Amino acid sequence: MSGMEVEESKSASPAPNPNPVVPTCKETPTFEIRKWNAVAMWSWDICADTCAICRNSLNEPSIEYQANPSPNNSNGLSIAFGNCSHVFHLDCIQRWLKTRSVCPLCNKEWDFSKIERIPGYSNNA
Repeated sequence: MSGMEVEESKSASPAPNPNPVVPTCKETPTFEIRKWNAVAMWSWDICADTCAICRNSLNEPSIEYQANPSPNNSNGLSIAFGNCSHVFHLDCIQRWLKTRSVCPLCNKEWDFSKIERIPGYSNNA
């Protein structure tokens, strides 16, 4: 029995080291970035992402422009923002304004606040 007790005492965990080794900054493993594939997203600062006139995405050209692309007319590649905060393709709202001078959604008098180009599209037909 005493032999077994000796074996148990030998297999018991050793006493804690009174001077533990704490890694310093020089000992901390480092890594090197060799390749970086950055991914980014953007969006318009608007609530809706669809033109309410043609029902096409505001991230793509208008339906009229897609049907008849023309290097002389790039209005289908632009987004028109109104003072009422509604947004449409420029050619869609211009067509609408030929018959009515109000926003198609809220019926407030239409005033352009800004016009921006759809990123990633050119008017090369």
